[in-house]
Amino acid sequence: MTTEQMTGAQALVRALENVGVDTVFGIPGGAILPAYDPIFDSAKLRHILVRHEQGAGHAAQGYAMVTGKVGVCMATSGPGATNLVTAISDAYMDSVPIVAITGQVASSLIGTDGFQEADIAGITMPITKHNFLVTKATDIARTIAEAFHIAATGRPGPVLVDIAKDALQATVEFEWPVALQLPGYRPVTRPHSKQVREAARLIVAAERPVLYVGGGVLKANASAELKVLAELTGAPVVTTLMAKGALPDSHPLHMGMPGMHGAVGAVGALQRADLLVALGARFDDRVTGKLDGFAPNAKVVHADIDPAEISKNRHADVPIVGDAREVLADLIVAVQKEHEAGRKGDYSDWWRQLQAWRDTYPLGYDTPSDGSLSPQYVIERIGRLAGPDAYYVAGVGQHQMWAAQFIKYERPGAFLNSGGAGTMGYAVPAAMGAKVGAPETTVWAIDGDGCFQMTNQELATCAIEGIPVKIAIIDNGNLGMVRQWQTLFYNARYSNTGLQPQAGHAAKRIPDFVKLAEAYGCVGLRCEKAEDVDEVIAKAMEINDAPVVIDFVVHKDAMVWPMVAAGTTNDDIKIARDMAPEWENGD
Repeated sequence: MTTEQMTGAQALVRALENVGVDTVFGIPGGAILPAYDPIFDSAKLRHILVRHEQGAGHAAQGYAMVTGKVGVCMATSGPGATNLVTAISDAYMDSVPIVAITGQVASSLIGTDGFQEADIAGITMPITKHNFLVTKATDIARTIAEAFHIAATGRPGPVLVDIAKDALQATVEFEWPVALQLPGYRPVTRPHSKQVREAARLIVAAERPVLYVGGGVLKANASAELKVLAELTGAPVVTTLMAKGALPDSHPLHMGMPGMHGAVGAVGALQRADLLVALGARFDDRVTGKLDGFAPNAKVVHADIDPAEISKNRHADVPIVGDAREVLADLIVAVQKEHEAGRKGDYSDWWRQLQAWRDTYPLGYDTPSDGSLSPQYVIERIGRLAGPDAYYVAGVGQHQMWAAQFIKYERPGAFLNSGGAGTMGYAVPAAMGAKVGAPETTVWAIDGDGCFQMTNQELATCAIEGIPVKIAIIDNGNLGMVRQWQTLFYNARYSNTGLQPQAGHAAKRIPDFVKLAEAYGCVGLRCEKAEDVDEVIAKAMEINDAPVVIDFVVHKDAMVWPMVAAGTTNDDIKIARDMAPEWENGD
């Protein structure tokens, strides 16, 4: 063990170095300022000065998702800390491991409404896996070690460490390594063998099973095990929005994404199943639709590392608590034993039905009749030309769903998006963090014109810090998904969804995204015709020494289909307006 005299701020920086941090996204301010002084001297930490704390939080998420490490963001007290709240909430919903470090007013001022004081620990308590308020310099190093352990183990998630300014300024005897003091924190990773055997028995006895795969499979790095189990059983697989790429989209057993804008075959598979094997999935309302009408005849095997998720929304006939990789590995062995005993599922009738749905209702889109640009075509071409090795980061809304539908994901973790929270403004900073984490890999942000304007100030960070992301703005001049709902459910009364000047001023684009990109030190391009799409994408792909922003001006009335309207059951899925699939097709 090493001991050394230093300030609390130096202890913070040394602890960060010792837990393996190499990148911090943040903005200094009064309460956190003592920590920024030793950062200036650190040879191991790269600090990236963002333009808004929300950007720091999303960048930490993007970095965490591509590296598998814990992302780190830093902010000062009061408004600096509260600006992190959206990103912390986003990380909580999607189980992304980040540690948010905030400065706090001096301990003598806590509770007095001191200048730039906010109870950030209280504010974030419902949206963090755990949080700490540190008022003593002697607790800083241990707390950092504990925060990283909690963020990365069990079900990953965000941890907040709020440190009083006087604790950063005090002198302390720094010791490392430190003993963690987390007596109540013991996440279960090994599944119960009896439950696994029961799950295997149900799989081979089922006639219409479905492997319902959620983001937990990606968090556990369990894609290889998933492929083995799928091929061993021959059961169809659906991968949620957060699990895209867990099984390659091209795999013959893959039925696609389920849910509100999922493939008809995937939705139908869940609805008609007699067994759901849910792996690292949480029966989210966007997947289930109206819960009491979801998969009405299915028994449920539910495996999750978080015991709080099991039977939370849907009763589990066989609950399994454990890490998805461990569960899958044990399940593979248990199914093999069932097969050796002569018990093997026959899903041939099931596959005839599944294949009929897949053939009859493939994903597709209409090309606008007026010659304007189809957003789906743009996104499809980006996926084709950038290829499966790129990272794709989506904002939230129509473009997010089209990115999920029309880009083919062949590897785990290639698609980053804000699933649970649905955070507009996620894409640009998350792409920035992803590019920092994977500098040799192409990173495309697929963003909407509404989302882009929430966090586009991070283009300055990208330009100055040498982070050459590529950003495709799907520019329909509107808050597209909200407009789609207004079209379908509010008699086309477009209240406050138009982002451009009204008729008569159409020639003037506010803002001009190409000029904006150039003002931020990026390359700005615009594309308005289908015949120019490939050429513009190719030009963006050739530029690797600066961020590139492409303004794709697309048709404003394009819609995302299929669609399950909120509050309805998945049986009510529409493939286009007033058009529904014939469910028994192919029987």
